Amino acid sequence: MQSSLQTRPARAAAGAPAPRASRVRSVACRAQQQPRAPLAALATAAAAAALAAAPAAHAAAQQVAQLSEIDSAATLAIGGGAAVAGLGALLVATDPQKRRASQMEATGGDELEAVKTYFNTSGFERWNKIYGETDEVNKVQLDIRQGHAQTVDKVLKWFDEEGSLEGVAVADCGCGTGSLAIPLALRGAAVYGTDISSSMASEAGRRYEAARAQGGKGSATFEAKDLESVQGRYDTVTCIDVMIHYPQDKADAMITHLASLSDRRLVVSFAPYTPYYAVLKRIGELFPGPSKATRAYLHAEAEVEAALQRAGFRVVKREMTATSFYFSRLLEAVRV
Repeated sequence: MQSSLQTRPARAAAGAPAPRASRVRSVACRAQQQPRAPLAALATAAAAAALAAAPAAHAAAQQVAQLSEIDSAATLAIGGGAAVAGLGALLVATDPQKRRASQMEATGGDELEAVKTYFNTSGFERWNKIYGETDEVNKVQLDIRQGHAQTVDKVLKWFDEEGSLEGVAVADCGCGTGSLAIPLALRGAAVYGTDISSSMASEAGRRYEAARAQGGKGSATFEAKDLESVQGRYDTVTCIDVMIHYPQDKADAMITHLASLSDRRLVVSFAPYTPYYAVLKRIGELFPGPSKATRAYLHAEAEVEAALQRAGFRVVKREMTATSFYFSRLLEAVRV
């Protein structure tokens, strides 16, 4: 019996259009025969596109830099992804190291002395305002205030989870104006707050006396002292938003020293290193402003944790605070 299915002819009838696959192959062959654009021309076009985008991104970044009026230690972000992409072409044309070298001349190359001088002068005025309650802050400063407050709240929550703080000895190293030390003291802890800046330590003491007048059951003393000079033994040592002023080798030594002061617990925060944050930080350095006199260092979490382990501590809690202009990784470690 003859099949009802008709077999296709081996070749298309004369004048019939070629099958679709054949047409595709034909187009591909013709495309391969066309001369290719030289790689140099493509590179030139890409560079031109980057340069065309740069002015707009440059202007946007300058607006943010002018708005912030804060030092580079806090300016880790200056805008969205478009600004990052547009400013990427500018990075190769700048040398932040040269600017940093000139910033150090006034202190004879002593980086910590430069930090101390800054936070005793214009830096104190700026950060006292940021860490205060005044409305005389711009959008960037307000964002940093809120980010720092979130980090402090997370630390206080960790303390509260362990119960009463009455009589617990706490050293808050790099206490600033007392944003963490004061609420710890009001909760009953015996707090020793230190800061490299005498202006900061004095302001912390003033704020504590004002707060204690409203009621409190602990105690707090404040002293101007760099981290390496702090002595004593404490149940808990805290160091919040200070490591950003230390390169990794000095940060390791700082962690070792802080660990030697703690009988039980160490709480530290730092600006975490990620490729994205590193790019944002570098872009922020393009627009330093006359008052941005301190360096900012990002730290890989693995390296910070390794330093804690070498000092005999194990990380048991982690938190992250990230706003538009404030990035802080928080670790709680206990002695093992």
